[in-house]
Amino acid sequence: MDSFTALADPTRRRIVEMLAQGALSAGEIGERFTVSAPAISQHLKTLREAGLVKVTVAGQRRIYTLDPEGIDAFDDWVRRVRAFWPDRLAALEAALLKPEPGEEA
Repeated sequence: MDSFTALADPTRRRIVEMLAQGALSAGEIGERFTVSAPAISQHLKTLREAGLVKVTVAGQRRIYTLDPEGIDAFDDWVRRVRAFWPDRLAALEAALLKPEPGEEA
């Protein structure tokens, strides 16, 4: 699953937002939701497969963090798309400010 599909789910977006604040165990993540632990586990698996989070095992605990490479790839895409708009918006502004035929400039 790609990162866009993974982030289409609001629960997974919320998990990513939580992990942006720092590492959390699967249990700590699960405590913040009303869905079952197996459901949270599936969400974490999806995020891991999409390359957005990493997991490390510490004894019985699984600690999740954001995967910088996956987040950077997502951010790179957003930057490329965002770069499209300034020229288009400038052209739109120029067209809107251009006087109509017969109007004074």
